[in-house]
Amino acid sequence: SWLDDNEASAVNKLKKSLPLRKELERLKFELSHQLQLSDIRWQRSWGIAHRCSQLHSLGRLVQQKPEVLKNVNGHTVVFTDRSGMSAAGHIMLGTMDVHHHWTKIFERLPNYYKLQKRLLLLEDRISQLLGGIQVIYIEELQPLLTLEEYYKTLDSFYNKLRDSRLLFHPRSLRGLQMILESDRCAPSLHEFGHFTIPTVCDPATLQWFIFAKAQEARENLKRKEEMMITEKELIDTSTERFSLDRLYKEPSVSSAQMIDCCKRLLEESLPYLQGMHLCISHFYSVLQDGDLCIPWNWK
Repeated sequence: SWLDDNEASAVNKLKKSLPLRKELERLKFELSHQLQLSDIRWQRSWGIAHRCSQLHSLGRLVQQKPEVLKNVNGHTVVFTDRSGMSAAGHIMLGTMDVHHHWTKIFERLPNYYKLQKRLLLLEDRISQLLGGIQVIYIEELQPLLTLEEYYKTLDSFYNKLRDSRLLFHPRSLRGLQMILESDRCAPSLHEFGHFTIPTVCDPATLQWFIFAKAQEARENLKRKEEMMITEKELIDTSTERFSLDRLYKEPSVSSAQMIDCCKRLLEESLPYLQGMHLCISHFYSVLQDGDLCIPWNWK
């Protein structure tokens, strides 16, 4: 019934956005090629017009100061709320910042690359103290941190571990993965097999939790690949079945939720969706450029 009520509005907004969508793809391709970037991304779901203006701004900077962009090749640029380098090693350009700020970030890149090397070394040291478990950073699941913030988090966690003298057998946890989070109070195990460990976690609690869940983590890691293949197959099948232009999900929607959602969608007859952009989310909404958002657990 929601699709019935909102189809006309979504179609109208989508038609209006099509020329801008083409312009966005053109600008993204040209800048990526010109600067030899791996990718250009956006942290938040800004509208298409907003994204185009951000790319125009970057294009103007390239024309005005081509020399400051000589260190960017092979990297990913992310338009976000602040400028710097992210924990994942991506160049962040704050959308509220002026060219002067962006120029400073590009000029500072050699220093960021040095800090990145120190960060990787710190991750290795933590791994050695925890029996070979790998410390990873997952952009989609963690808060967007700058390289400096993430380095401080790792450094504080490393000092805590080093002082506690935990008894992990060397390399006994190789193949397992963990992410660090500062806003959690208890350790947990993700459906994809990585541990989510609070930075304030008591070392003894941490050791007990990892030992207790290690086997389950290995099983989840094995299942991860199967789940991702199933998710992709269901997205492809649903896109084709409903003649969607695009089907995607918000990062907060898990693979298990997406799989469940697509399986139930495929049981329905939904002619409204032809040519639409459908986003699986946690709420109902028609976005400003005509994308339809539905909750993954729709009734």
